[in-house]
Amino acid sequence: MAPETDRIIDKRPSSRLALFVLLALAMSLASPPGWSQLVPGSMDIHWNEGSRNCASDPPPPLQEHQYNTRTFILRENLCTTFEAPFMYLLVGSTKALLIDTGDIADPNVIPLADTVMRLLPEEGPAKLPLLVVHTHRHLDHRAGDAQFAHFSNAQVVGFNIDSVRRYYKFTDWPNGLAQVDLGDRTVDVIATPGHNETEVSFYDRSTGLLFTGDFLMPARLLIDDASADVASAERVAAFLKDRPISFVLGGHIEMNSAGDLFPWESQYHPNEHVLQMTKDDVLAMPAVIRSFNGFYTVHGNFTMEDSMRILIAFAGLVLLVVVAVLWILVRYIRRRRLARKLRTEVQG
Repeated sequence: MAPETDRIIDKRPSSRLALFVLLALAMSLASPPGWSQLVPGSMDIHWNEGSRNCASDPPPPLQEHQYNTRTFILRENLCTTFEAPFMYLLVGSTKALLIDTGDIADPNVIPLADTVMRLLPEEGPAKLPLLVVHTHRHLDHRAGDAQFAHFSNAQVVGFNIDSVRRYYKFTDWPNGLAQVDLGDRTVDVIATPGHNETEVSFYDRSTGLLFTGDFLMPARLLIDDASADVASAERVAAFLKDRPISFVLGGHIEMNSAGDLFPWESQYHPNEHVLQMTKDDVLAMPAVIRSFNGFYTVHGNFTMEDSMRILIAFAGLVLLVVVAVLWILVRYIRRRRLARKLRTEVQG
């Protein structure tokens, strides 16, 4: 039999309503703000494949995709640069954030800044302020910085390690976490060195999108520092373990839908792999990178390379071949001379 207090609650609709309200409030307080209400978006997009003949059939210079009303994905075309990097524009209520500026400096070739400004709300002096940041300092992610120099509403964050640490206020790099406040939209900044010492990834709490630059993407994972890369993978996996992820969006696509890599510097990507990756890919990263042999490793759909080590090893191999050829040539010449000398002595 239920206690008397329970019967009273059951008989009073207002009491039941109050109880439900209290339960809902408790559940909302128990969950991090915004996690259960991610702003949705669409990745229904076919990225331009480049061209078999860029001279006769060039694609448009810049492709843009509206993920939702306040999130945009931009890509430079393969014919202009085989890197074909992706850039991301997040619009908040007080500020907008542009992640990376691509591989092309000339606005007449790739009108990146004009395109970004067109996408920002308001006009003239009221144009929304823009913060320009980078996933890392490699030129194909920052060459377009100069296009924003004459826009009074744009601030470009430096790309060297000191500028990165100072702007985000990392006091114990690469540990810790930073935030970029866009008004009604907060973006977490996570240090992810390994591909490059300045690498950072961005997590947008509003959409659940994770922007990983060259740290994680459907492409060759070029690793400069394997131990740093493992630590970064563990750091990101721990951060995202209990957070929602809609999509993981990297800096490039270099493989087809079957997972096979396109030839290096290819300007034609037929049947290209989708850009988006998953939370499972992020959580798998620590084990994947631990399997890296330091030169070249394929682990599932991940291909890892240390291009500098490969180059040094190749140079060493070439040097060894050259030395071996020279040694064989010297021995051959010596034998010819010795044979000539012996013939001369016999004839004499």
